[in-house]
Amino acid sequence: MKKCTWIALMIAPLVSTMTLASNEPVLQLEDVFNLEYASGLDINTDGDEVYFVRNYMDIHSDKKLGNIWKVDNKKKLTPVTNGLHVDYSPRLSPDNTKLAYISTASGKSQIHIKWLETGNAAQLSHFVNAPSNLSWSPDGKHIAFSMFVDSKPKSVVSLPGMPKSAKWAKPAVYIDDMYYRFDGAGFNKAGNRHIFVMSADGGNARQLTQGEFNHNEKVSWSKDGSKLYYSTNKRLDKDLEWTDSNIYSVDIETQEVNVLTDRNGPDSSPIISPNGKLVAYLGSDQNYKNYENTELYIMNVDGSDKRSLTANLDRSVTRIHWAKNSKSVYMSYQDKGETYVASQLLSGKRKIVAKQLGGLSYGRPYNGGEFVVSEDGTVAFTYSDPQRPADIAITKKGKTTQLTALNEDALGYKTLANIKEINTESSFDKRNIQAWVAYPPGYESAKKAGKKFPLILEIHGGPVTNYGPHFSAEIQLMAAKGYVVVYANPRGSDSYGKEFSQTIHNNYPSQDYDDLMSVVDNVVKQEAIDDNALFVTGGSGGGVLAAWIISHTDRFKAAVVAKPVINWISFVLTTDIYPFVIKNWFNKMPWEDSEHYMKLSPISYVGNVNTPTMLLTGEADQRTPIAETEQFYQALKLRDVETAMVRIPDSYHGIYKRPSNLMSKVAHILWWFEQYQPNNK
Repeated sequence: MKKCTWIALMIAPLVSTMTLASNEPVLQLEDVFNLEYASGLDINTDGDEVYFVRNYMDIHSDKKLGNIWKVDNKKKLTPVTNGLHVDYSPRLSPDNTKLAYISTASGKSQIHIKWLETGNAAQLSHFVNAPSNLSWSPDGKHIAFSMFVDSKPKSVVSLPGMPKSAKWAKPAVYIDDMYYRFDGAGFNKAGNRHIFVMSADGGNARQLTQGEFNHNEKVSWSKDGSKLYYSTNKRLDKDLEWTDSNIYSVDIETQEVNVLTDRNGPDSSPIISPNGKLVAYLGSDQNYKNYENTELYIMNVDGSDKRSLTANLDRSVTRIHWAKNSKSVYMSYQDKGETYVASQLLSGKRKIVAKQLGGLSYGRPYNGGEFVVSEDGTVAFTYSDPQRPADIAITKKGKTTQLTALNEDALGYKTLANIKEINTESSFDKRNIQAWVAYPPGYESAKKAGKKFPLILEIHGGPVTNYGPHFSAEIQLMAAKGYVVVYANPRGSDSYGKEFSQTIHNNYPSQDYDDLMSVVDNVVKQEAIDDNALFVTGGSGGGVLAAWIISHTDRFKAAVVAKPVINWISFVLTTDIYPFVIKNWFNKMPWEDSEHYMKLSPISYVGNVNTPTMLLTGEADQRTPIAETEQFYQALKLRDVETAMVRIPDSYHGIYKRPSNLMSKVAHILWWFEQYQPNNK
């Protein structure tokens, strides 16, 4: 692209991707506002009704909103709440007559109750701060929850002499906390999250926990309702040992606290067995590596006889739920890009009972999903389909039934990309690398006619996360523009075992580059790909790898590097989670081993970059701050490499705070790549 075309870049950055033929039955950018997905599940005792949040995109407010719906085992859908706001966290009372949930209907998140037999509803709370993690007591008379409690901000000076009528500048903000800001939330307020309990009939809430500790998870009640079990980090050096949480119990009447676990490592998500005798929880030993398997543990309610039930499962357990007979625990885990629910017997045997969980990350094809279990063993879960966001499905006695089709009206008449799994040997060490290919509509017939297609390599973030055969608006929109899109799980991805994930510990980026290039070579060899029209993009950890790739090969015609890390030294000293990153991703502090940090930094190889590169980051990103983007942009400018920078106003690391941000991201990527198509040169 000649420099004289920069004027066109500045005045019409979205034109080329926004002028898709509206009569063609393919996905359009504006279709983002038609997408819905299910989340936040609960199920009744009999297993024949599932309550869930029906998330949707409001085109007028440019926000994701959601209401609670019910679907029964006959596939009948019924609204439970309504309105242009967000209702979430539905929780059925033990007798199934009431539904507690959180709603922003009043302008702030508050606890609401719906009486299911009468249809009446009421706002139960009027708190200053938002409650979360609702949990009913066994007798249905109380609700426990967590909530932020403000404390007085630190101030070390008071300026004298200000007249009553004067308007001076805002006072300086004094900060001495290790974690003083967090991506998506901004600068931290003074205070901590604590556990409360209140009557299900309304009234005042009573704070049960105290101190400068945070309680961020759902609590579990003892069978007799006298105690709550929870997880928190009470170490004096908790800011440096961020992940070292333990399991505690608190007596509701006396507020006496007992600690039940005491190892170095994260222990969390305690759940009391139906017979009241055992605690199931998740945990792992701290090894100061980039990854460790999270195991399912059980112990007696007094903290004795701790043991892992999944020590022989080389995967991380993500969610747990007791079976009614207290003899097994339902658990979810990810394996090779997919999520399963298994029944884990206390005696040691396990059996997969549900498959195809996912669909919650509608932007990119990340793995993950939710599930709940009724007393009769019916498992309800978010159902993943490569061509649809999350729906609701149930499985009972080996039979799975999809209950909803939330996007059939929006996507049913569209021609979407077909997704196929491929496996490739890495050129570095012959490891198997799993990947998926999205084929543009009409691919097969055009291939037979001799057409060659451009290819986009799209790289996941994390870096310890994983993609899978799940719906992705980004991938589908790229394919709708005629690209073959390939996405892979290179070494460092999870769901392939601990060793596979730890290969990049203190070694990222490295041979993951070889993995990705091997996948591209395989697709080019097997499919109808124009080798002169290869493009690469990725976000966060994928942005790191995209920047690394273009500094190690000129094979790609253009790149879009989204929210990257460019310089590991500047990143670890500016990211919001800097103690965690330094302690778990590196062996030494940056000033102790600056040579190693720079060896792994894409900025060190910017002198090799010739690929036209667009950088794209949210201006409010505090995870990979936009200064990382600016470093690479300015370095490329100094080298006279064709480059552009796209800044998403008010957007945090995820970018998708507003649906239009997703549209804007994809539109800019597609526009940039279009400029470097061979027929446009």
